[in-house]
Amino acid sequence: MKNRVSAKYLVLSLAFGVLICGGRSRAYTVTFDANWTGGAAIGSQDVDAGEKVTSPEAPSRDGYLFLGWFRDAGLAQAWDAETDEVQDDMTLYAGWDRDTGDEVSDPGNDKDFSELQTPGDQEKAYEYRSYFLPALDFFSQPYVGDPMPYYEDGVYYIYYLKEAGDSFKHSVYLATTTDFVTYTEYDDPVLEASEEEGAQDGWIGTGSVVKVEDKYYFFYTGHTDSASREFKETIMLAVGDSPTSFEKKEGWEITPPEELGQKNDFRDPQAYYDAETGDITLTVTAAMDGTARILKYTLGADLETPVYDGVIFTDPVGGFWNLECSDTFRIGDTWYLTYSAQDDTLWYASSDTPYGPYGDPVRLDGKLFYAAKHVEDGENAYMVGWARRSESPSSAKIDAWAGNLVVQKLLQNEDGTLFLAPVDAIKESYSVRRALASEDTHLFVEGGSSAAGADAFTCYESYLLSGEFRYTGDGSFGLSFDYNGEEEKSRRISVSPADGKLQLLFNNGEMLITETAAELEPGQDYSFTYIQEGSVGIFYIDGVAALTVRLYGASGKTVRLFAENNAVLFSSLRQYTRP
Repeated sequence: MKNRVSAKYLVLSLAFGVLICGGRSRAYTVTFDANWTGGAAIGSQDVDAGEKVTSPEAPSRDGYLFLGWFRDAGLAQAWDAETDEVQDDMTLYAGWDRDTGDEVSDPGNDKDFSELQTPGDQEKAYEYRSYFLPALDFFSQPYVGDPMPYYEDGVYYIYYLKEAGDSFKHSVYLATTTDFVTYTEYDDPVLEASEEEGAQDGWIGTGSVVKVEDKYYFFYTGHTDSASREFKETIMLAVGDSPTSFEKKEGWEITPPEELGQKNDFRDPQAYYDAETGDITLTVTAAMDGTARILKYTLGADLETPVYDGVIFTDPVGGFWNLECSDTFRIGDTWYLTYSAQDDTLWYASSDTPYGPYGDPVRLDGKLFYAAKHVEDGENAYMVGWARRSESPSSAKIDAWAGNLVVQKLLQNEDGTLFLAPVDAIKESYSVRRALASEDTHLFVEGGSSAAGADAFTCYESYLLSGEFRYTGDGSFGLSFDYNGEEEKSRRISVSPADGKLQLLFNNGEMLITETAAELEPGQDYSFTYIQEGSVGIFYIDGVAALTVRLYGASGKTVRLFAENNAVLFSSLRQYTRP
C-alpha cells in the first residue's frame, strides 16, 4: 500500500512539473568574449531557447574597427543578430580589424611575370631600390659585400666591397642615401686594390671610416696572396679631405701582435674617435690559439705608435674561426658588441662598460643577413649588412658571398635586449593598399599532420604584408610561396613555437635554409610585417624576431597562409605596394 501511494505522488509531481515548465522555455547563457589579449570582460545574457540575442553595445579597442560577433574565436562563422536563434549555452566572440584608414586601390603599375617563369629570368627583371644592388657593368651583375656605413649631415655613406663587375679584387665602392629607400651610386672606386705585383693590399678587406677633426681616415684590411710577404693580412690606412675621396698612406700599417701566434688572420678594423682624449680606438678580428677573438688597439690622433691593448672578446660558442665585421656601440646605458660568425648569423653581446666584459652572445637574425655593422644619426640606430644569395637562382643552396644591401632598424627592449624592425621610410614607401586574394581581412587556418592553407596575397615584384596572428597548438604556421607550381618544392617562412624558431624552409618544409630564435606563447596576439623586394624578403614578428630570406621564382604567384598541427587566426591582413 505504501509503495502504491509513493508512486501515485511521483506521477502527480512529474505532471505538475510538466504543467509549470510547459508555460515557459528553457533559458541559456550567452557569453560575450572581447577576443583579444588584454580585452575586458563584456558580460553575458540569459536568453530563452529559440529567441534572439540582444546585442550589447559594440565594444571598443584603440586602433581597431569592430566587425561584429562570431560563433567562434577563429571568426569563421558570423552571428546574425537579426535571424540567428539561441539553442544552447554559447560564447560569441568579437571580431576586429586594424583601422588603417585606407582603402583598396590598384596603381596599375604591376610588372607582368607571366612570361618570366624561370627564377633566373625573374631575377634579371627586378629593379632593386631599398635592397640596393650596383648597376650592371656591361652584362655582369656586381654585388654588395661587407658594408662599412658612415653618417654625416643627413647623408649615410655606405662603403662596400664590390664583388664582380668592374671591381678589382674587392675594391671599395660607395653608395649614398638619405632614407635607405633610394641610393646614389658612385661609378668609380673610393679605394682600389693594388695592381702592383706582391702588394700587401692586392685584395681589399673590410674596414671603417672615422672623422678626426677635418680629416677622414679609412682604416682597411690589406690582404695579399704573395708568398714574399710575411703577413697575409695587415691593417692599412687611407686619408681624405672628404668622405668621397681617399689617398692611401704609404708605409702605414699595423701588423699582427706576436702573441697571436699566427700571421694570416688579422682584419676588419672598426675605428672610433674620442674628441675629449684625442685617441682613436680600433677593434680588430683575429684568431689566437685556434679560437676566434676580437682585439683592441689605441692610437693617438697623430696615428703614430699604435698600442695593442689585448683581447676584449673570445668566441664562447666554439667552432668559429673568425668573428667578422665587429662593431661596438652604446644604446642608452648599455654597450653592445656585434659580429658575424663565419657561415653563421649576426650576433650581439652586451656590457655595462665600453669594450667589455661582455655577457653571453645572442643571435639577432639568421645567416642570410651577414656582415652587418651599426650606424646612427642621433635619433635612430640601424644595422647595415648584405643579404646572402645563390650562385644560381635555380639552386636550393643560398651560400654565395655578397648580395643585396639590406638595412634594418635596431631597437632596444626595456631589459636591454635588441631586436630588428623595418626602416620607417621603407615601410612608409609602401602606401598603396591592394586587394587580398581572400575576401576577408581575417583567415582561420587549421591543419593536422598535413598542412592546410588558404590563398591570401599576391607575390608582386615589391610589396609589404602586415597582420596579426594567434595560435593554439605547437605545430608550425606562416607563409607558403609557390615555386614553379610544384607543391613539394614550395618555400615556407615558418613559425615553429615548439622549437622557439622562425625559419626559412624549402621543399614543402623539409629543407632548413636559415632560422632565428622566436619565443612565443599560445593564445597571445602578435603582429607581423613582411617586406619583399625582388627575391629578398625580411619577415618581422614585431618586437620579437626578424628573419632575412631569399625567395627566387615566386613573383606573380599566390602567397598562402598555412598551418600544420596547429590552429591559427590571422587577422587585420593587409597588402601594400608602391605608387
